[in-house]
Amino acid sequence: MSWYYTPHPTVVPAEDFDASADANALRKAMKGFGTDEQAIIDILCARSNAQRQEIAEAFKREIGRDLTDDLKSELGGKFEDVILGLMLPPEAYLCKQLHKAMDGIGTDEKSIIEIVCPQTNDQIKAIVDCYEEMYSRPLAEHLCSETSGSFRRLLTMVIVGSRDPQGTVDPELAVEQAKQLYDAGEGKLGTDEEVFYKILAHASFDQLEIVFEEYKSLSGRTIEQALKAELSGELYDALSAIVECVQMAPHFFAKRLHKAMDGVGTDDATLIRIIVSRSEIDLQNIKDEFEQMYNKTLVSAVRSETSGDYKRALCALIGNA
Repeated sequence: MSWYYTPHPTVVPAEDFDASADANALRKAMKGFGTDEQAIIDILCARSNAQRQEIAEAFKREIGRDLTDDLKSELGGKFEDVILGLMLPPEAYLCKQLHKAMDGIGTDEKSIIEIVCPQTNDQIKAIVDCYEEMYSRPLAEHLCSETSGSFRRLLTMVIVGSRDPQGTVDPELAVEQAKQLYDAGEGKLGTDEEVFYKILAHASFDQLEIVFEEYKSLSGRTIEQALKAELSGELYDALSAIVECVQMAPHFFAKRLHKAMDGVGTDDATLIRIIVSRSEIDLQNIKDEFEQMYNKTLVSAVRSETSGDYKRALCALIGNA
């Protein structure tokens, strides 16, 4: 299965790790006049998330202070966003990003899609549990209040864990599902959106890969071409994100990173979110994919779009290799 790529992180647990020594070094970097930002980068960008949690515990235990509060008061701007993002457990970080995408006026659908659509059932369950704990509000209910139509129904299905477990495949059913997709789109006047989002939200990624192959042999077009011709708006964006993640998740994230840096201005929120959240999963794969797709390294693209400590922190997470 092509979506079974071997994930390679860029941030791995530090060897000879000493939480107490790191906690004291961080205190020294922030104590007195001025802040030693490079020391903060050298420590926090080169530790795994679990190690950062241990450092925070040691900081509280030995120094009697809250590390996150100290970092908040010493740092600022986008550099602060990166470092505070690193200090949150992974699912808490994604929950915070989801909440931010729905809070206040307007909804950031593209961020919601990027966070929700690539996840497996187990990952979604961790996010759903964490969200309710953090915000005393069910994630599905919050998403429903901020979205509408077929897009809302698709997100709800993904959030409630409708997807079949990984490894669930039925080749005969895949032929039938490909035909259902064809009949709901190319094979009729108008589009039956429900068929599209039901199949793409329910079937396992393994099953979808077979469905997409069957679709191509049935219609002569790829599933991407069909979605583009039949759908639009957020539903199209969400379903095409699922298709891309079935075929190769690092490709999807590389594309998002390129878009965040392309043209005038930089979408720093997306840049930070992908680099922070994928650094311990598959950021190396994303880097490789980015270089292949755009003929330049991710680190060189980030360097030309960012500056100062913010740039140094992101580059430390990406790694130069």
